[in-house]
Amino acid sequence: MSAITQAKRVVIKVGTSTLTYENGKINLRRMESLCKVLSDLQNSGREIILVTSGAIGVGVGKLGLTERPQETEKKQALAAVGQCELMFMYDKFFGEHNRTVAQVLLTGDVVSNPHSKQNVVNTFQELIGMQIIPVVNENDTVAVDELVGMQIGDNDTLSAIVAKLTDADLLVILTDIDGLYDANPRADSNAKRIPFVREVTPEVVALAGGTGSNRGTGGMRTKVSAAAIANEAGICCCVMSGANPKNLYHLFDGEQIGTVFGTGKQ
Repeated sequence: MSAITQAKRVVIKVGTSTLTYENGKINLRRMESLCKVLSDLQNSGREIILVTSGAIGVGVGKLGLTERPQETEKKQALAAVGQCELMFMYDKFFGEHNRTVAQVLLTGDVVSNPHSKQNVVNTFQELIGMQIIPVVNENDTVAVDELVGMQIGDNDTLSAIVAKLTDADLLVILTDIDGLYDANPRADSNAKRIPFVREVTPEVVALAGGTGSNRGTGGMRTKVSAAAIANEAGICCCVMSGANPKNLYHLFDGEQIGTVFGTGKQ
């Protein structure tokens, strides 16, 4: 567990299902707890980068819609509304613990272009050096990869890309299930959590199944894929439940939580 306990630069990804209730409105207690824990982890000397989903889900809740629309254009509009609300709440909750946040919105073409990629890397380095917590999301009003369902557009993959861009030591993906199981825990009461995956193989991908929540775009499959991307860069990845953000303390204390993928940098 030394790759986790000794990790200094950490990318934390939080999903829509963790940030919101079933009706799409923000789960204020959980979001407040997450911001407090991350602020405290930064106070302890760790460098924190937050990759957040939830803009569309929050937009749905803010506008009082009963369901997530299917039209890409409407999703883009909801993302614009929700992103504003999301950053307002992050600024408020982190600010209560004397932490400053910065919004970083990325698109696939930015990180694939060498010049733009370097600009992004430079920005991250400056923010981290100034002890500012970058809050990262995909720019859904410009990039529709995630909205139309392309694999590269999900925020699990984005978090792995950010981990690589920032040369992170650890990627933690907070979700609505406490790790990878040997069967579908929602259908099989005998399913057992797999505590450690040394390498993402086709068999591991097959265990991941499909999507997990009707409020987000990713499921365990995208998390396993993100773990593989991180592992290829020598970055350890932990997929764990985000229901109680305080469990991050236990993770960094060396307790076995969630599913850990890879052994981290040698």
